[in-house]
Amino acid sequence: MDAHEIRNAYLDFLERNGHALITRAPLVPRGDTSTLFNGSGMQALLPYLLGEDHPDGRRLTDSQPCVRAQDIEDVGDNRHTTFFEMLGNWSLGDYFKETQIRQFFTFLVDIVGLDPERISVTCFIGDPANGIPRDDEAASIWASVFAERGVSNGIAEIGSQADGDARGVRPGERIFFYDGGENWWSRGGSLEGTPIGDPCGPDSEVFYDFGPEYQDPSFGLAHPASDGGRFMEIGNQVFMQYRRREDGSFEELARRNVDFGGGLERIAAASIDSDDVFRISLLWPIVERLQELTGKRYEDETAAMRIIADHLRGATFLAVDGVRPSNKEQGYVMRRLLRRAIRLALSLDLHENFFGEIVPVIAGLYADDYPEVAAARDEVVAVLVKEEQSFRRTLGAGLQMVQGYAGRVMTGHDVFRLSDTNGFPKELTIEEAGRLGIEVAPDWEAEFAAALAEQRARSRGATHLGAAGLPGGDTA
Repeated sequence: MDAHEIRNAYLDFLERNGHALITRAPLVPRGDTSTLFNGSGMQALLPYLLGEDHPDGRRLTDSQPCVRAQDIEDVGDNRHTTFFEMLGNWSLGDYFKETQIRQFFTFLVDIVGLDPERISVTCFIGDPANGIPRDDEAASIWASVFAERGVSNGIAEIGSQADGDARGVRPGERIFFYDGGENWWSRGGSLEGTPIGDPCGPDSEVFYDFGPEYQDPSFGLAHPASDGGRFMEIGNQVFMQYRRREDGSFEELARRNVDFGGGLERIAAASIDSDDVFRISLLWPIVERLQELTGKRYEDETAAMRIIADHLRGATFLAVDGVRPSNKEQGYVMRRLLRRAIRLALSLDLHENFFGEIVPVIAGLYADDYPEVAAARDEVVAVLVKEEQSFRRTLGAGLQMVQGYAGRVMTGHDVFRLSDTNGFPKELTIEEAGRLGIEVAPDWEAEFAAALAEQRARSRGATHLGAAGLPGGDTA
């Protein structure tokens, strides 16, 4: 199945199981200033997970486009993207672990067609200090599910990721217990970081196993939570069954919820047994167009083409949802995506404007499922091409200036000067320095921040003097 088919099959499957299909949320959260972007399907549903009644009922499903800017430095490998779709379903006080585990497994095996022998899962190992038991219920359900398919169902207690790196996977093991660093969900990111009053709980993650030959031994032995490449997470089932009290302890919720998120791109990659998500139907046509434009092969320019494809897909959706390049907040992230794409396009000898060649490909990929993308295509092209033309005027000069530091140590003041005087983003300066083998001072960030603070202080002083009609102001 291609990604389009998987998305539609998932939503149809959940609707047949009594879930209401809800409209996607915009990438920029409405009324939530705590985060720049919707980075998960549940984010827009938080009030309902906290106890409000949803107008469409207690079973919901959707496919939510997401942006996670914190992953930008990881893009270029075979599985990270800043933009992705999250297949989601929720039970608001309705079904719980048994139904959720079985319906996701059924979808993966009977609808997508994944081999159950290639699926492994994780559960929460428990936290005695906080009175939270091991999630034997989820593990027992998984053991039954695997046994019914004639698949091994051995259980292993791992603990931390580091424990797994040292221990690895042993024959017959398929269900793995990890600590709160891996298998506990809260808005604070960990068990101890769970905010007071918030719902939280153990989760059960689902992984696709590409095989032992895919494990990078520099990450240690293979296990589901390893970063080594053999296992890829394709879904996470959060069982919200606790709330944190004022005294820091945890109590059972009266209404337990299920929050499920599955990565569409990763499920699609597993369905074609490829550990490279850029070969799926939502990304590969972009890569193919880049190969046509550059005359270069993906196999020879893998990282550059991955970054360009991801960043332009994300920027396209941001533009559709009303974001425009700027130096603040969401616009800054969009501008950074576009400028990284342009810089890497130069490394592929793409010196002419090319955004207008790529955006129509992206719009075509989403025309059936997100018609708003196709409807806004010409406007998006205009916005992105304008930014491309503007940045290309300063990019060449900035790159030459970075090259001028060859043989020297680049300081934070140097990085600031390139940013302040030449409009060259600090992130691109550091990336280009790394590419050219130019040494950057370890404390460059502190020096950059100090220089920026000094500049802002001077600006405030000039504004104050100007208001009095003194030097630095306009007395006309």
